[in-house]
Amino acid sequence: MSAPRHTYVAVVDDDESAGRALGRLLRAEGFEPVCYLSAEAFLADTKRPVFDCLVLDVQLDGMSGIELHRQLAASGSSAPVIYVTAHDEPETRQQAEAAGCAAYFRKTAPGRDVLQAIRRAASAAGAPSDHLGRNR
Repeated sequence: MSAPRHTYVAVVDDDESAGRALGRLLRAEGFEPVCYLSAEAFLADTKRPVFDCLVLDVQLDGMSGIELHRQLAASGSSAPVIYVTAHDEPETRQQAEAAGCAAYFRKTAPGRDVLQAIRRAASAAGAPSDHLGRNR
């Protein structure tokens, strides 16, 4: 019998308090979040799990969330990406959509909307439905 599979969600946000808050929300809903303060920290984590969904801040110090997404896609990653941003600009939104994001939110969006998008994206990526959070 195999061990139960968790639904891992990466949160990459250089705003430590925002990343920590989203991580707590995800954990309370039954997800396994792993938070990073930069794209470079994410890439440097050699022990990171296989993620079912990535939540990326668009504007990070150093490599942007969009650049990280492009690099991961070029290396074969198919994990769905949800972008969050404090600065919603039409050009940035177009770039995010062109990169193939599953959803795009302002950081002020209700948590329930972000959670719903994460559940949908992780489910579409093949995460087991019994691990997509408690309040489906």
